[in-house]
Order: sequence, then structure tokens, then C-alpha cells
Amino acid sequence: MPHTPHRRWELDALRGLMLVLMTLTHMPTMFSLPSGQPFGFVSAAEGFVFLSAFMAGRVYGKRARSEGLQAMRAAFHARALKLYLCQLGLLLLAFTLIAWLGVHNRQGGVTGLLEFFFTDPRSAVVGAALLLHNPPLLDILPLYIVLMLASPWLLRRGLQHGWGGVLALSGLLWLGEQWGLGRAVYDGAVALTGLPVPYKDMGAFHWLAWQALWVVGLWLGARETALPRMPAWLLAPAVLYATVMLLWRHMAGQDPVPGVPAVALLLDKWSLGPLRVLNFASVFVLLVWAGPRLARVLPRPLPLELLGRQSLPVFCAHIVIALFTLAFFGSTQVVRPWSTDVVLLAGAFAGLLAVAMALETRPGARIGWTRGLMAALRAAGAVRRSGATGHSPRR
Repeated sequence: MPHTPHRRWELDALRGLMLVLMTLTHMPTMFSLPSGQPFGFVSAAEGFVFLSAFMAGRVYGKRARSEGLQAMRAAFHARALKLYLCQLGLLLLAFTLIAWLGVHNRQGGVTGLLEFFFTDPRSAVVGAALLLHNPPLLDILPLYIVLMLASPWLLRRGLQHGWGGVLALSGLLWLGEQWGLGRAVYDGAVALTGLPVPYKDMGAFHWLAWQALWVVGLWLGARETALPRMPAWLLAPAVLYATVMLLWRHMAGQDPVPGVPAVALLLDKWSLGPLRVLNFASVFVLLVWAGPRLARVLPRPLPLELLGRQSLPVFCAHIVIALFTLAFFGSTQVVRPWSTDVVLLAGAFAGLLAVAMALETRPGARIGWTRGLMAALRAAGAVRRSGATGHSPRR
């Protein structure tokens, strides 16, 4: 299958794995909750954002050095525009067909997902177009878009003046978010502008915290040298901490200590709590150490590699499939036979592979975002038909 020779196939495979984990989590089946955060208190979202930043730093950093800062900036803006158009396409689908199907089929999963839209359609549509209103499942791309728009300045600053100041500012913003800086900024904006979008409807991700993950990934990707070798003394603590978090996650469940919110805040996903950051860092150390060894023994080509190479259309496809599944089969609260959920997941993954293969085998190996969304819609239809062979959902 055609692919760009200079791509790092192992990074594509890792990003493909993140897409598989996100699909398992976002598809409303009985496997959604158990498969969330399978490697400890770290989710696929952290891995996807970090890898995207790393690859952006690698690709656009090389362009800045070879073609100049203006070419780098233009490339970032073009990518951000493509992401924004994808987001608009997903929002259009959600606010029209999915909303209608949710009401028509009386599916609470959809009406809950689009609660603000049903309450105040005008504010929801305008706010979503401005990336201020971000419903669940549709709140990752807005974060990605804003970070891509900020990246030309970050990359230019880092390349010209060093990364110390950028990393320090990013760390301070992350620390401020742990103490409620984002909510304070929101309250100030509401007081000044009368912003009608409730704080909870602006998206689950706290951008002031997640920018730190992006900045670190961008910095590491923009380095002209390879990732630094991990010192031997760091490996043992990383293994110990990652193992403890892994066992804790699967023994306690998603809530680390039920009834003790202070501990949950330290491991909070949306604000990237400090213990969660350490968990991600420990997994990263292990991956850097074990990655070259795994790359030598893993068979190729991997389906994950294919998914990772076509990450944006595959990401959009998984959102489309999840939305249609919610509209026709309901949320995780709907009691269904396990066989139906297995068929739904099998159909979803078959749809993702079909989208990736269609893009990969087309002459030129790339198509526009609109055709990618059309392929996702066709895949969603296939999921609906395959799911219909199971038992009807019941409440």
C-alpha cells in the first residue's frame, strides 16, 4: 500500500492503537467502561494528543528549517482549516440527522449528548461554530484546532530562542488550571460579554491543562536529534509507578477512591491532575525504552499502522459511527445481549478499516475531507445493518 517513505511506521501504529482504544471507549457498548484507561489512569486521548503534537513538531519543524517560518506557518494554518471543516461537518451531522433520529427513536443518549442544543439551538450552533460549545464526542477536534493555531508561534519561539521559556509558561498555565484558572477566565468572559454557553457545555477538556501535553510533544518532535536515551536509574521507578497505577485502575475501577474527590482530582483526566501526569510520564519512559525493541520484532504491515496513517478521516469515521450507534441502539444504559454489542463493535472496526483502505488505495493515496466524511457515513450505515442482525435494544 502506498505511503510516504519518511514516515515512522511505529508512530503510525501507536496512533492507530489510540484510535482503536478511543473507538472502544466511545462506542456505547458493554465494553466501553472496562476498556477505558486500560493501561492505568491514562487514556487514549492523552496518547493521541501527545503523538499528534510530536508528529507536528517533527514535520513542521523540519519544514521551518528547510523552507522557512512562513511556509511552516502556512502549513499549520492549512491543517487547522482542514480540522475546522471536519468539525463543522460533524457538527452539521449531529445537529440535524442525529438530533432528529435521537428524538424520533427516543434515545436518551443522543438527547443527553445534545442537551444544550435542544435547550438553546441558536446559542449552541453559533457557539459550536466559534469552538465555544463542544458537545461530548465532539470536543477533541476543537482542542486540536486551537493548539494547531497556537503552534506556529510556539515553534518559532522554540526554534529561535530555545524552549525554556515556552515550557515554563506552559507549566505555569497547567499549574494554574489545577487551581481553577480556566473557570476564572470563563467567569470573567461571561461578566464581560454575557457568553450564553454554560461552562459544562464548553467541552470536557480543560484547555489550559492539555496545552502542556501538546507543548511537550511539540518540543520533543521539533528536536533535530532523536529522543534522549532514558537513564537506567529512571527505568525502575517508571516500571514501579506504572505497575501500581495499572493494578490500582483495574482493582478500583474508573474512580480511584470512591467517595474521596480529593484523590480523584489528583488523577483527573480533564484537568490532567499531577498523579495522572506522572502516570503518563512513566508509560512514556517505558515506551521510549521498549519501543526500538518492539519495532524490531513486530510483524508488518500492521492494521494499526494503516489506521494511524489515515488518522484524521478514521477519527471522524469513529465519531460518525458512534453517533449513529447512539441514535439507533442507545447508550450504555440500554440493556442489550452481549452478542449485539460484539456485532456493533465488529462493524465499527470493519468500517474504520474500510475508510482507511479506501483512502490508502486511491490514486494519490489522499482524498478531501468531504469524501472522507461520506465514506464514514457509508461505514455507519454498514454498522446499522450489521447491528440489526442482533436483538432489538431494550431499556
